[in-house]
Amino acid sequence: MTEGPNPKSKKQPELYSTSLERPQSALEELPLFGWRRAATGGGGTPESAVSESQEFAASERKRVLAQDLMEQVVDRRNFWRAYKRVRANKGSAGVDGMTVNELLDWLKTHYQALKKSLLDGSYRPSPVRGVQIPKASGGMRQLGIPTALDRLIQQAIHQVLSPIWEPKFSESSFGFRPERSAHDAIRQASAYVGEGRSTVVDFDLEKFFDRVNHDILMSRLARHIGDRRLLRLIRRFLQAGMMEGSATRPRREGTPQGGPLSPLLSNILLDDLDKELERRGHCFVRYADDCNVYVRSRAAGERVMRSVVAFLSLRLRLRVNPEKSAVARVWERKFLGYRLLPGGKVGIALASKKRCVKRLRAITKRNRGVSLPSVVKEVNNFLIGWITYFRLGTARKWIRDLAGWLRRRLRCYRIKQLKWNFSIYRFLRAHGVNSPMAWHCVLRQKGWWRRSASPAANHAMPTGWFAELGLIDPYQRYTALQG
Repeated sequence: MTEGPNPKSKKQPELYSTSLERPQSALEELPLFGWRRAATGGGGTPESAVSESQEFAASERKRVLAQDLMEQVVDRRNFWRAYKRVRANKGSAGVDGMTVNELLDWLKTHYQALKKSLLDGSYRPSPVRGVQIPKASGGMRQLGIPTALDRLIQQAIHQVLSPIWEPKFSESSFGFRPERSAHDAIRQASAYVGEGRSTVVDFDLEKFFDRVNHDILMSRLARHIGDRRLLRLIRRFLQAGMMEGSATRPRREGTPQGGPLSPLLSNILLDDLDKELERRGHCFVRYADDCNVYVRSRAAGERVMRSVVAFLSLRLRLRVNPEKSAVARVWERKFLGYRLLPGGKVGIALASKKRCVKRLRAITKRNRGVSLPSVVKEVNNFLIGWITYFRLGTARKWIRDLAGWLRRRLRCYRIKQLKWNFSIYRFLRAHGVNSPMAWHCVLRQKGWWRRSASPAANHAMPTGWFAELGLIDPYQRYTALQG
């Protein structure tokens, strides 16, 4: 069980400066010339002077709010919202072993001490637990799992910072944002291609989440956060060590995936890229660290590639992976699992189709030793999510063929479960197959897969039989979602 926060920790020195400090004198920002002209009968008007002073007062109120962000973070209502979100997301325990289910009891005892340590700056995040998971495209992805308590605090920070940055983010940014999705990004990209921008500049940021420069990120945060306590806390989360096995290694760069705050921080850093692309007048779509710029010619694409690579390297200290980045026709690349086609049509990328088939093969593997109803349930869970995500793609023929192939896989699974010839014969007879046809299927020594395509197997296990088992029809579901 995690111990309570230590309020006696030494106060840390200032780790950075902020450009949002209050000016030495309010006169430095007052519209002096407008007031003087109004008072002396000059060219100014009292109305304009009053308007400018009101704008200044509004900016001062925002500045005061920015100075009190930690109070908003530790507010009981904000913490309760954060707790409900963390509990809904579940997730495994961190290095301290505390589960999300144990978090509420811990808070009942330690909330006041935690609040005090956050306000006085003595709170120290725990190391994150390093976990590697396989990527869909190959290789391994490094995750960092914070403790349940640190996830709660990060979520509370996220809820305070998100309303500050959301209005500032680009309209072409879609990842990890409320009311925006990958489908919105695909639709926007499709619209650009439909306008004739058939060349894409596809950027792949090399190990983006592992390479984020802490100083650059903190300088972006300091543009709009005046509360240095919150800035110090965020830096401590960034610098929290990563525990792999029994060793903890320090982190001097990166914002590991796995915490609630990392997606927002990534958008804050890459917002500089968005603003630069907007300043140059480019048509682009960014989803997290996947960014595509759409142009009308290859020559224009090459110019954009060179300039953006230089911008990312010099301004944000991020590297573009030359092996995975390219200037190409849109239908030669994939974006978020989709493939854009001439005229703005949307298809499903070949790699996405292959991963779908590979997953279904694994679920319906004949030697799993799992009951057929359980296999059908697993298939349904996968297909519902997959078809819902890829419903924008034009792939009716492929999905119809997939449905037929899947039913054959399940027929083969059922026949293999029966094992013995007489058991297979009795099963076929019980499902309406005449005796000669049943014996013909049983006695064909050509393997389980060939038997699954026999007339007897198709007669005994038609499409309606799978519907009774509860198997969804992929083609029907796909066409229903497409309308």
